[in-house]
Amino acid sequence: MSQKSLAEIGTPVRHFTLQLSATRRGARLARLLTERQLDEWGESYDAAAQVVAELASNAVLHGRVPGRDFRLTLGLYADRTLRIEVTDARGDRIPRFPRPVAQDAEGGRGLLIVAAYAHRWGMVETAAHGKTVWAELTPDQGHLPGPHGLG
Repeated sequence: MSQKSLAEIGTPVRHFTLQLSATRRGARLARLLTERQLDEWGESYDAAAQVVAELASNAVLHGRVPGRDFRLTLGLYADRTLRIEVTDARGDRIPRFPRPVAQDAEGGRGLLIVAAYAHRWGMVETAAHGKTVWAELTPDQGHLPGPHGLG
């Protein structure tokens, strides 16, 4: 894929969006629904499920405001680029790579995992002081199998 933005490529050919509770259960559900939605679209993006798990977990742990949900959005483009967006209510908490993580630490690797799988990723501010963390996964990066794992 060239360095063109998805806005230059066009609108997604497939789109999915859902509000989920900003709880651990909501984060687990985000991963499960991603797997099911991509399977329904005929895509088998194992990496996508991992990226969604990390971004949703971060939304719950670092972006939670009591009484506010987070939003998961998936967009599949004609060139099979998958854009994952997770929107939460804490625009004041900007995602940053952590300092070196101890081998036995239970956390602190989420964005490193996202960066490993994603062609590119970033963050944009949203209305009402929120933020959207996004990641784009492309089949030509070697991280994604083709439809149903055959490509």
